[in-house]
Amino acid sequence: QVQLVESGGGLVQAGGSLRLSCAASPSISSINTMRWYLQVPGKQRALVAAISRGGATNYADSVKGRFTISRDNVKNTVYLQMNSLKPEDTAVYYCNADLLMVGSYTWSNYWGQGTQVTVSS
Repeated sequence: QVQLVESGGGLVQAGGSLRLSCAASPSISSINTMRWYLQVPGKQRALVAAISRGGATNYADSVKGRFTISRDNVKNTVYLQMNSLKPEDTAVYYCNADLLMVGSYTWSNYWGQGTQVTVSS
């Protein structure tokens, strides 16, 4: 069973930093684009950042210059370094990835369970 397991969320004061991690289970043959989304109550999930297998990145305007997405293709892990955090960054952050399972020829999209980030003012 595919799993994307996030970690690193928590409570931080405004101006502080957190690093989120998302590790994919070992039964994966390949990973294409990996993404981080956020969701606040009552709203749809919104893309925060994405990174291709080759390392190309894109960011939501609200986090440019403050957040950095990176990945380790050996560890099947994606990271989100969040600096200069603001109260409006408070949300549940979800990892998302396009995965090719061992023995499969079809790419599928998967979500992690989410990790809460709370930024106090």
